[in-house]
Amino acid sequence: MMDSGSLLSNLSKDTSISAPTEKSKVVTRSAPLGETGSGRVLVAIATYNEIENLPQIVDEIYSHCPHVDILVIDDNSPDGTGDWCDERLVEDRRFHCIHRPGKQGLGSATFAGMRFALENGYEYVATMDADFSHSPRFLPDLLACVREGVDPADVAIGSRYVAGGGVQGWPLKRRIMSRLINLYARVMLGLQVRDCSGAFRCYRTSVLRELDFSDMQSQGYSYLEEILWRLKRQDVRFAETPILFVDRIAGQTKINLREAFSAVWIIFQLGLKNWTGLGRK
Repeated sequence: MMDSGSLLSNLSKDTSISAPTEKSKVVTRSAPLGETGSGRVLVAIATYNEIENLPQIVDEIYSHCPHVDILVIDDNSPDGTGDWCDERLVEDRRFHCIHRPGKQGLGSATFAGMRFALENGYEYVATMDADFSHSPRFLPDLLACVREGVDPADVAIGSRYVAGGGVQGWPLKRRIMSRLINLYARVMLGLQVRDCSGAFRCYRTSVLRELDFSDMQSQGYSYLEEILWRLKRQDVRFAETPILFVDRIAGQTKINLREAFSAVWIIFQLGLKNWTGLGRK
């Protein structure tokens, strides 16, 4: 899955986001289990047509972090991703799924995962792509940023742009666009983190509880920058840990040009609020 840093370089055919026609359906075998008490971790994965990747990445997440629960938010994938989820949860008590009626955007899918974590007592929620661009082998380091140390972070970011991080499989044009969108977001929104547009993150749910998701302007990829900006205004603690981002091998990317311009426009609007102080609560 692309991040918002590569949006403007993708001129693929339009795959517009459809409005929901019915309510989402949450499917679990039983009440979420995971670890009891404090420290429970939910890994949330938004999917659309990821049947080629999802079964393997779920197994790899468990191999690196056997204590976590996994939630898939599927937007009615026609390739059978949702059907596979229903089969998996019959045998896996740590696995859960939200079925949504159609494509509603990465941002809204991620917010659904965050709400699930808040409603079910998780202390942390990690987000990652299903296409192996975010390797599960980096998940323990991401969790350590929010769970360990004298002053653990509230939000940890798997970063391509700190020492030890990097990108594999991208052409030069895409690398440049990613750097530019990160610079743009950092300047417009006053962000200090180096990687503003990556989706491999872990959030402490206590800081998410202070957010009003209905105030979020972004339902697509620009949520990645917007949520950092809103959390920055709460004075949360950020940390970045290096990852190697690998371009997807199987499946197709979901970005289109319309969403690219939407992301740039939303960041511009938020930037005006940031620099003028408008809308600050």
